[in-house]
Amino acid sequence: MVDQLSVDVGGVRLAYQSSGPPDAPPLVLLHALGEDAADWAAVLPALARSRRAYALDLRGHGRSDWPGDYSLELMRADVLRFLDALGLGPVDLIGHSMGGIVAYLLAEDQPQRVSRLVLEDVPLPRPRERTTPTRPDGVLTFDWEMVRAVRRQIDAPDPRWLERLGRITARTLVLAGGPRSHVPQDGLAELARRIPGAEVVTIPVGHLIHHSAPEAFTEAVSAFLEEDVLPADHEA
Repeated sequence: MVDQLSVDVGGVRLAYQSSGPPDAPPLVLLHALGEDAADWAAVLPALARSRRAYALDLRGHGRSDWPGDYSLELMRADVLRFLDALGLGPVDLIGHSMGGIVAYLLAEDQPQRVSRLVLEDVPLPRPRERTTPTRPDGVLTFDWEMVRAVRRQIDAPDPRWLERLGRITARTLVLAGGPRSHVPQDGLAELARRIPGAEVVTIPVGHLIHHSAPEAFTEAVSAFLEEDVLPADHEA
């Protein structure tokens, strides 16, 4: 059963879905630009078997507030306040694309709050050619002003985002979509090199891994989340 809930995080209401055993370790899922919590529907049941899963609508998306003030740093602050509001200790954190940027910003800034980190086809924070997004026709399920603000940051990221990747202490899995993805795959490889101990798994189905190959996605993620951590002084 999936519960549809919401919580106030510093004056912004965040909507979220929650499922899984209430006493299981917490898992937080952050969607891509223009998506919402429902985007995880194909993989959430499998992930929630061994985790208490929380799939958020980030600000400006879905059922969460559209406050008109947007940045990736504000989204990071919202997620941190969400963890505080629900009393969640160290969590496992999954982020896809834009949600992955929010996830690694949180893991850089508050490394003690993230136990394991999964970054699904997430762009490396390096400047790229600026483009002007075109607004889709019809009613949107996200705030177009949010898209404009976030795209500006992704095109010209704060240099500190790259520099601070080495501060991440969470065990990290980088999932790459392979040559069919529009995200440069050499950037994903560099992302993994810069995060201490990160590993890369390529599922060559393009950018939308959890949509295009849900079973392969959940298999890779579940194996990573359940993997035992050997003590530092362990000898094989």
